[in-house]
Order: sequence, then C-alpha cells, then structure tokens
Amino acid sequence: MDPRPKHLLRPTSSPRRRLPDLRRLSGTRALGLAVVAAALVAAIGAASTSGAAASKPRVTVIGDSIAASLDYVPAARRYLGKGLDLRSEAVACRRLVAASCVFQGSQPPTALDLVSAEGHALGPVVVVNVGYNDWTAVYDVDRVMRALTAAGVRSVIWVTLRETTSNYATNNLRIRSASHRWQRLVVADWNAYSRGKPWFREDGLHLTPSGAFGLAKFLRPLVLAGASSG
Repeated sequence: MDPRPKHLLRPTSSPRRRLPDLRRLSGTRALGLAVVAAALVAAIGAASTSGAAASKPRVTVIGDSIAASLDYVPAARRYLGKGLDLRSEAVACRRLVAASCVFQGSQPPTALDLVSAEGHALGPVVVVNVGYNDWTAVYDVDRVMRALTAAGVRSVIWVTLRETTSNYATNNLRIRSASHRWQRLVVADWNAYSRGKPWFREDGLHLTPSGAFGLAKFLRPLVLAGASSG
C-alpha cells in the first residue's frame, strides 16, 4: 500500500482525450483563407477596374446610322476609344430635334431627348453626327447646344454632313454658323475630309469598313483635344 496521502496520489492511467483532426481543421482553415483571399482579390480587381474606368474621360457619340458604322467595325471603335471611356449612342433613323423616323418598328429618341435624359452621364466630350434624316427647317443646332451646355459638356464635336443634297449643305451652314455663337462647339468637317475617298456605299453616305475606320481616324485627334481641355 502506497504510504503517500491520498491527495498526492495520481491515477496510473487516465481516459484518453480525443484530439481534433488536425488535418481536417487545417483543411477547413485553408479553405476559409482561400475564400477570403479570393474575395480580396476580386474586390481589389473590381476597385482597380473601377478606378481605371473612372480615370478615363467619358466620350459619348450621338449619331444616326452613319455613325453606327463604328459599332459594326470593332477595329474602328477600338481605335477611336483607346484610352477613353467611349459610349456609343448611334442608331438608325435618329433625328436632331424633330421626332425620329421609325426603323424596323423602333423609333429612337431624338438627339435632344437623349441629351436631356442623360445629362451629366454624357461626360465632358460629346460627338454629334446627326442630320441625314432631318430637313433644314427643324435642324436646330442652338437648341441642342443649350441642352449640352446644361448637361455640363465641355467640348462638342459636331460632324458635318456629306453634301450629297442641297438640304445637307444648308444644314452644314447651320453647324458652322452655330460655331461662332458657341465657343465649345468644334466643327469636324467630314464633308471636306471624306471628299473623293472610296469609303462609301452606293448611296454615298453609309460607310464601308474602311470608311468606318476613316471616320474613327478623323475624329480621334478632335476627341483627344476635347478630352484634354479643361
């Protein structure tokens, strides 16, 4: 018999405690860390993308079916939009102020309606290439310029029309006349620039792929100058 007091006695054996499955615990933690890491990477990536987009100046192209050629030729659109937050609002049958015509069952908003609806979302630079569906009596450049000014647009690049009709030639006179009243209006003389170029379809207006690229090359320096102006 052990002569030590009972309170000093230790049991010769004790029940074995069940240890946690370290491999399973480690795996769970690893999975948790992986999920957290993935979430952080996604958040950082999203923030970087958002920051990159925010650092690019917004440029909005408001046009009819002629300007829509840029959307049909990806290389032309990429060229024009490099380094920019380029937004295209070009659609067939758009008119400037008077109700647009109907194309394939759809009637697009006028350029004026679009400017009024979008406001500051248009960005600091807007390209206007509208007029092939308009007649002279309703081609109101000043009314659209007032709306663009109210929307905070700093630079308006207004593209002249190909003068295949006297109506288009008169509308071009209105564009040039308005440039004397509006300091922020820059006339982009597409009529002169494109003269004699083999860029057009049978109607002499709508663009081939090479014509769409020609339009992008013509507009890009003007857009960049507008985006860099304070």
